[in-house]
Amino acid sequence: MVNRLIRIATWNVNSLRARVKRVVEWIQYASPDVLCLQETKMGDDMFLTLFAETFDSLGYESVHFGNGPLNGVAILSRVGLRRVNQFFSDGSFSPTSEASKVECRLVEAVTNSGVKVFSVYVPNGRSLDSEHYRAKLDWLANLRRYLDGTCKPDSPVVLCGDFNVAPFDIDVWDPAHFIGATHVSPPERDALAYLCDFGLVDVFRRLYHEEGLYSWWDYRGGAFHQHKGMRIDLMLATRPLADKASFGLIDRFARRGGKDNQPSDHAPVFIDFSEDVGL
Repeated sequence: MVNRLIRIATWNVNSLRARVKRVVEWIQYASPDVLCLQETKMGDDMFLTLFAETFDSLGYESVHFGNGPLNGVAILSRVGLRRVNQFFSDGSFSPTSEASKVECRLVEAVTNSGVKVFSVYVPNGRSLDSEHYRAKLDWLANLRRYLDGTCKPDSPVVLCGDFNVAPFDIDVWDPAHFIGATHVSPPERDALAYLCDFGLVDVFRRLYHEEGLYSWWDYRGGAFHQHKGMRIDLMLATRPLADKASFGLIDRFARRGGKDNQPSDHAPVFIDFSEDVGL
């Protein structure tokens, strides 16, 4: 068997309309086999009209889930897409507040060789005393219940996206700066850990343990140039997939830019896997 590598990537683009040129350029030089996008900020009709043909011309099938100028997720694949599902198809999601209604935050599909890929955009949470924070915890809990009902830990599954949680203190530039804020609170980290207890591995951290590896930087205050960031863009894979991970990268180059070519506040993240896991 030829042990070819396959590259799976995730990127919160913070408006596909504003970043499509950057996305196309990145696809052309990074050459991902699967690319999960978050915060496309458009409806399905706009995606189909303006962008699906562009990605098709690059050799990618695409699926999108969005209904307006907020949120929105997509999967691009040159290794096939089938069994597409938008949100929790088994009805496991039970809203507890206005903030937790369906907001186009999850799309999933299966590659032609059987790997289930999720593109996930977890709610931000806003502040610890907000109903949006409670909805964030609910959303993560319901995602775990959905995995329990539809997936198996011994099958190839990968959740890619902006989880809006920095798993550990090593994943933020200064833990003291974030005391009392979202993204680092114990309930959020516990919710993420419970999700991973399904049988998911934080693949990037499995490969790299160094400090200073971030995927998001605030636009304000020169945070990017001062390297004041957070690692909140994650790839969580079941062990059959995680065990085949060989290389990963947070592409800081794609985060660079000026006023005339402003980047997303997130950098793309990719992981290379051996193909013999079923991809």
